[in-house]
Amino acid sequence: MAQPIELQPQAITVQELAAINSRQVPERYIREGVGALDASFPVLDVPTIDLQLLASSSSTSGDELDKLRSALSSYGCIQAINHGITSAFLDKLREVARQFFALPSEEKKKYSREIGSIEGYGNDMILSEDQILDWTDRLYLILRPEDKQTLKFWPENPESFRGVLNDYSTKLHVILEVLLKAMARSLNLEENQFLQQYGDQGTMQARFNFYPICPRPDQVLGVKPHADGSVITMLLPDKEVEGLQVLKDDQWFNVPIIPQALLINVGDQAEIMSNGIFKSPVHRVVTNSERERITVAVFCIPHPDQEIQPVEELINETHPRLYKKVKDYVSLYFQYYQQGRRPMEAALI
Repeated sequence: MAQPIELQPQAITVQELAAINSRQVPERYIREGVGALDASFPVLDVPTIDLQLLASSSSTSGDELDKLRSALSSYGCIQAINHGITSAFLDKLREVARQFFALPSEEKKKYSREIGSIEGYGNDMILSEDQILDWTDRLYLILRPEDKQTLKFWPENPESFRGVLNDYSTKLHVILEVLLKAMARSLNLEENQFLQQYGDQGTMQARFNFYPICPRPDQVLGVKPHADGSVITMLLPDKEVEGLQVLKDDQWFNVPIIPQALLINVGDQAEIMSNGIFKSPVHRVVTNSERERITVAVFCIPHPDQEIQPVEELINETHPRLYKKVKDYVSLYFQYYQQGRRPMEAALI
């Protein structure tokens, strides 16, 4: 597949659009068959997993490993509790995100992404004239490795932004290791099997998401349906406003908020590594006509040169190999994503 070329980026942010006209939505954002966030969507009973139990060697950790395996193979996501990050710290992260998006447009645009790149402040890459756009503005930053951070995109206002985000990335790195080891143990593998494939040069990328009030939630999505190109994604939800939906059994389900939990899902690369046992869930974000919403997603991604493939012990006559060896899955991912296709198609044997 040829590398797509971005057309001229949007001159105006969604936040500015919403402020200019609170009653109408430009045609480029309108799509058919969305359905508003209301009682017509059932609630997904996402399993709650205690990360302290996963990290321990006690007898109770076995039960939690079974729960983890079941959750990731049925739902592809968990509500992670006892993750070692205090409620006060999570609220501090939410607050610096809120303060950034509340800045004047000129101030935020100092951190605008460059054409053809996702890092920085902005919104969808526009790859075609007929592309339907998402109702969201984003601040996308590389957290790890630290020598890959591009500080010109890191806000200096609010003053505490950079320090809080660096602390958060350190805390999430600990959670990632606990989780990848537990995922391997839940499949009766040596605990470093997934960690080795993730590699010591893996990247963590943060995406701060701002979803303005939208007058037509029945026609507009905050984020189009997709599965993540990561190994693991960790989401800090808005404390009060729902919006995330997961597709299960061909039906959309609302994901409930547990304010001090992290919603963690496996991405396509974990599905490949587990030979299809863990399911990378297709999800989307719906819009809201009354309240804005802010979330922070962190994507954990192997280095582009790192080869990802199904673990040999998970391949047998009953469960033949499903996926090819892949490298630099994320660049493939973005090409497919903007076209509304699943990049997993390219990884299947």
